[in-house]
Amino acid sequence: MSLRPLPDPDALPALEFCYAHARPATPLADPLGHPPRILLLYGSLRARSYSRLAVEEAARLVRRFGGEPRIFDPSDLPFPDQVRADGHPAVQQLRELSLWSEGQIWCSPERHGQITGLMKAQIDHLPLNVGSLRPTQGRTLAVMQVSGGSQSFNAVNTLRLLGRWMRMFTIPNQSSVAKAFDEFDAAGRMRASPYYERIVDVVEELMRFTVLLRPHIDLLTDRYSERKADGRLPTALAGNADIANQERSHD
Repeated sequence: MSLRPLPDPDALPALEFCYAHARPATPLADPLGHPPRILLLYGSLRARSYSRLAVEEAARLVRRFGGEPRIFDPSDLPFPDQVRADGHPAVQQLRELSLWSEGQIWCSPERHGQITGLMKAQIDHLPLNVGSLRPTQGRTLAVMQVSGGSQSFNAVNTLRLLGRWMRMFTIPNQSSVAKAFDEFDAAGRMRASPYYERIVDVVEELMRFTVLLRPHIDLLTDRYSERKADGRLPTALAGNADIANQERSHD
């Protein structure tokens, strides 16, 4: 399993619990009922990877807010096209996790003004479709970045572009942590700061949008061009031959 364990999953020393919703999405109708399934990806393999540490903070908040987080470990992931037929176990695990997910969080370092190659490789391993399955379509997405210098938004802007390309619903909020080396203590925990508060904001918003959208994904991703290519009638017409025949008579 290419899953990274989450250290101290319930320890949130920087969170002031009195100001945080225990379940941010509670007022929303939730016919599915199970915890929102959130996949988290990070973009650096350094021993002290700040994108990983930020993702771990986000994963703890997902747990706190009633979700089920899973962090993909890209340590064994090959480059796209390096392994014939994408047969590498890590590639298959990444795709299975994406299919399992209902929302995702992507966090990349900014390197040379852009996302890292590792971050892009993970996204490149996720096809738009595998037969009738679509590993990313209709999932919600939150984007974050960490920087070694002053605050920038190059990486999150690229992640937004990629999220749109992958047909995901990217939430309005985002996080960009400047001078990340100053924001984490020796144990790898994020200090209380406006940067941490923004990550809390992002996770709260992601949880709400995930619960709001997930019951309606089939409707929201239903496309005329795909129905036409597959010869499928719209759902409203599929069970009513008379209406379907009337619609065809207008052709």
